[in-house]
Amino acid sequence: MFVTELSEGARLRPLEPWQAEEFLAHIDRARDYVDPWIPWTSRSTDLESARGVLQRYADLQAEDKARLFGIWLDGTLVGGVMLINVDAAAGQCEVGCWLEPAGAGRGLVTRAAARLLDYAFTERGWHRANWKCRPDNEASRAVARRLGMTLEGTLREDFPYLDKRHDTEVWAILAREWKGLQR
Repeated sequence: MFVTELSEGARLRPLEPWQAEEFLAHIDRARDYVDPWIPWTSRSTDLESARGVLQRYADLQAEDKARLFGIWLDGTLVGGVMLINVDAAAGQCEVGCWLEPAGAGRGLVTRAAARLLDYAFTERGWHRANWKCRPDNEASRAVARRLGMTLEGTLREDFPYLDKRHDTEVWAILAREWKGLQR
């Protein structure tokens, strides 16, 4: 089985449909902390819908369009990272994350996202990785900065969510920039 050590007691591994029960328990713990930033948390409200979210990502992975990984801390799922909007032909992807409070402040998302960037640039040979977040999501913005990403701009009122339109910041890093940042 694929497992990557992130730190003492913290592991990164694929998050798959068979883990729906554990995923739902995690989302229930994380919901208030994550829901303002990640819309699919509000769609994971029971075992069937949680399995559906994970199956959607499994299907996208089979099409080489996305990948989903969980972060386990001391054996408990506390968050995850994902490659989404993958365009392998164009050599680009988007990296995203989520985390419940129990995993916050430990650098887990930064280390996990760095693993995804290593995969994107080193193994896949892709050219560019994007990171998108709302300007008021300070934790997400901080991860993008720690990864060495550049803020390229803000898409004004780009994202409709919960009856409001939100701005989206676009951060990015190129493969040639990442080479000097590998950890």
